[in-house]
Amino acid sequence: MTATVSFTIDSPLGPRTATAAYERKGAGEPLLLLHGIGHHLQAWHPVAGILAAEHDVIAVDLPGFGVSEPLPHGVPYSLASVATAVGALLAALGVERPHVAGNSLGGLLALEMGRAGLARSVTALSPAGFWTENERRYAFTALRAMRAGAAALPLPAVERLSRSAAGRAALTGTIYARPARRSPAAVVAETLALRGATGFEDTLAAGGSVRFTEDLPGLPVTIAWGTRDRLLLRRQGIRAKQTIPGARLVRLPDCGHVPMNDDPALVARVILDTARSAR
Repeated sequence: MTATVSFTIDSPLGPRTATAAYERKGAGEPLLLLHGIGHHLQAWHPVAGILAAEHDVIAVDLPGFGVSEPLPHGVPYSLASVATAVGALLAALGVERPHVAGNSLGGLLALEMGRAGLARSVTALSPAGFWTENERRYAFTALRAMRAGAAALPLPAVERLSRSAAGRAALTGTIYARPARRSPAAVVAETLALRGATGFEDTLAAGGSVRFTEDLPGLPVTIAWGTRDRLLLRRQGIRAKQTIPGARLVRLPDCGHVPMNDDPALVARVILDTARSAR
């Protein structure tokens, strides 16, 4: 069940209070799950139960996404400030230095948390930040087109499209290799999440100049990329490996940009293997 937590963030205007939504299940070492831009914590539902067999799993709606409030006035949507906000959220939940798995924007945040000493291991699924300028521009154009499409469709049309495999492909084929596997209810919910994401534009604006260039020596890191990722092309994984030479680079066959639904068992195994390697 989704709950909320309030926490304090420092800003140039002084301390500010933020509130975020999260789901928590399982027991064991803590494992934080971070979704991508325009998505919500439900993206992790296909794998959360598997992960909860070994971990205290905490999936969050990032600030300005899902049902979480946007960042308070004066707090920018920069990589460092959002990672700090997530750290404050964890502190409010009594969690210190979890394993972190993230997808896309969440993968980039997971790596930033690793750089900042806030993670005991990192699994980054198709992380942002390893693009060329042309690749970044292509991805941002695709994301804006997806959001415009979500905003233009009235709810009855979204519900009607979600009932057929072809309709689910039209709505979510950019991010899933197997969109027909997504349930109609999930497709409706994530389309509405994309439409209502208050942090979308600020996140894109902040991401225009973001590149992840730091090595993470001594930290267990896995970079995993779907072979059918249409948003962030898989050659970016090679750049990630060059940036973080000690990382394990894993191929996810027949998976798209959001691989958790395309192959839940494989994605869960990759995350669990990374966490085990930190012990």
